[in-house]
Order: sequence, then C-alpha cells, then structure tokens
Amino acid sequence: MTNNFLATETNRDNRANYNLQLNRWFLEPIGAWPFFPTTSNLERIVSFILIVICYSLLLATVIPCILYLILEEKDFVVKMKLVGPVGHWFVGSINYTVLLLRGRDIRYCVEHMEADWQMMTRVKDQQLMQKNAKFGRYVVLSCAIFMQSGVLCFCLLTAFSTKVIQVGNDTKYVHQIPCPVYTKLVDVNASPMNEIVLLVECLSGFIVNSSTVGVFGIAAVLCAHACGQLSVVMLWITEFINEPKEQGKIAPFKQLGMIVEHHLRALSFISYIEQMMNRIYFLELSRCTIHICILSYYIITEWAEHDVQNLIIYFMLLFSISFNIFIICYIGEILSERSKMVGDVVYMTNWYYLPGKDILDLVLVIARSRVVVQITAGKIIHMSVYTFSEVIRCAFAYLNLLCQVS
Repeated sequence: MTNNFLATETNRDNRANYNLQLNRWFLEPIGAWPFFPTTSNLERIVSFILIVICYSLLLATVIPCILYLILEEKDFVVKMKLVGPVGHWFVGSINYTVLLLRGRDIRYCVEHMEADWQMMTRVKDQQLMQKNAKFGRYVVLSCAIFMQSGVLCFCLLTAFSTKVIQVGNDTKYVHQIPCPVYTKLVDVNASPMNEIVLLVECLSGFIVNSSTVGVFGIAAVLCAHACGQLSVVMLWITEFINEPKEQGKIAPFKQLGMIVEHHLRALSFISYIEQMMNRIYFLELSRCTIHICILSYYIITEWAEHDVQNLIIYFMLLFSISFNIFIICYIGEILSERSKMVGDVVYMTNWYYLPGKDILDLVLVIARSRVVVQITAGKIIHMSVYTFSEVIRCAFAYLNLLCQVS
C-alpha cells in the first residue's frame, strides 16, 4: 500500500496521548496511573504517598459505616437506605485495588496503543483511528460528569443538611454525614470531629468516583482503540482488492500478509482486554444491578414522603449508574459487530477479479473473522445491549422482592 501522506512522529505521539489524557487526569491524583520506564523516582514516591493517603481515607469511611450498619442501627428501612452508600464506597475501594494490581496490564495496553499509532504512517489511517478515539474520549467524559456530579451532589446536599442533637439542656445542630459512623468508635456529634469526618468522607467519595470512572474510562478507551484498528484493517482490505495494481509494484502477497498480521494483532489486543477486564465487568454488573434496585427502592419510599431534594439526588445517581452499565454493554456489542464486519467487507468487495490464490487467502480472513472475540463479564455473560436489558430486568425483579419483604 502506498503512503500518499505521511504524518510526523510528533503528531502521532500527540494523538496517542490525546486518547489517554482524561484517564491520566483521573488516575494520577489517586496514584493509580501505572509506572513507565520514564517515570522518575520522585513520581514513584509521590504515587506511593497518594496510595497510602487514599487507602487511609477509604478505610476511615467504610469500616465505621459497616460497624454502624451491623452493630448500631436496628431499623430495617434505615439499613436499606445505608446499603447504597456503603456498597458504593466498598465496591469503589475494590475498583481502586484492582486498578493498582492491574498496573502492569494497563501499562502494556497503553504501550500497545502507542505502538499502533507509530505504525500508522498515513493520514487517512490516523483520521480513522482518531474518529474512534474521540468516541472513547467522549464516553470517559460523560461517565466522569454523571458519576462525579451524582455522588458529590449527594455528599454536599447531605453535608448542608443538619440534625438536632439534645445533650442535657443544650441543643446542638450538626451536619449530616453521608455514611453514618459507629458512635462508639468516633463521636461525630461533637465539633470539630463532625466536620473532620465530613471532609474525610467527601474526599473518599472523590477517590471512589475517580476509581470507578478510571475503570469505565480505561475499558472505553481500549475498546474504542480496538475498533479503530479493525476499521483500519477494513480500509486496507478495500484498497487491496479494489485499487488497480500496476505491474512491478509490491507483490500482492506482501500486502495481504501485512493486512493479516495487523488483523491478528487487533484480535490479540481484544483478547488481552477481555482477559484483563472480565472480572471487573462481572463485579460492575453485579454492583449496578444491586444499586439500580436499591435506588429504585429509595425513589419509591421518598416519593411517598414527597422529599424533592432526595428524589433529585436518587434520580441523578440512578441515571448515572444506568448510563455507565449501558456504555460498557454497548461498547462490547460494537466491538463484536466490528470484528464480524471484517469478513463482510471482504465479501462485499470485488474479490472475484483477483487471482485464485488471493481469493483462497481472503477466504481464510473471512473464516477468522467469523470466530468473534467477545468481551465478557467473568467469562460467563457476553457484554451486549441485550445484557443491559437483562440487568434492568433483574434489578426490577429484585426490587419487587424487596418491596414485598419490606
């Protein structure tokens, strides 16, 4: 294939960084961005300090709240209202841990993406990849806006609410805490401990949100990049078959060999994404199913009490969680469909004008594209739009059961 327009190496590096910029912005402040050979010792030390601080804030939020839920609170309805915040903080802590443990895998994927951008020397190939990269970037931005705004609004509105505490003959007004604390462990009804705990929980909420956005963002960017690679393969196949070949030009088998190698490289990258993310997807599917059920229960109970402020918060959180789970299901389906399209593109071209040997080679490409590499949740559930509908169905089935029990 001829390279009519060559892109500079600096331009390719900038576009590779453009894909990962938002993910880096969210993960670096919590120390979850992986180390690279170019990472300095100072950056490694700062990252270690950030990890210690983040874990301290997360444990200071999750443990007292779980103790309060188990040992202090007796009312069933109140306990149900605490399951949502505790579950969000707890699963967010798991996501944060997974991001740290998967640092090497994330680094490999980042280096793979950078290598792919270096291989794309034609402007038209880079424009095709950039189109898919923008989609991944918009997904990350949307997830960040919905997740951060929903949870932080919940924390801030809760903090601005006050409750009355009667201590002897004195009446005190203290801030509400997003995640209640076991009072025998920490007395949050006294100042300044009340304000300190409130600040700790708001900071830990930011950490949890950034971890969740990081998980969804990395999945979106990697899958969008894989879709871009498959689109480049389809473009190369179309040009290989449809463009006239001049005598004495590069041998056709070399061009087809390059196409096959890039196709297999893209499929291998998808398999690596599946291996890295399938457990995370299973955890997120389970979490989102439970949270959609719990939030719907909150909406039903608050609707009866006409609490507009809480209703607005719960609707924001419900929309945020539903959007996030829809995105990872939708991206999984796009990736599966795009991998199938490689074989369809081969068939829809003018392959019948090629020599018999080349036609047989293209049959192998079609056969390989039929074996679709799918993104799964725990190697059990295929990520697709149908899976999203099943999540919603299961969530409302659990909601019906919960309403019957309560």
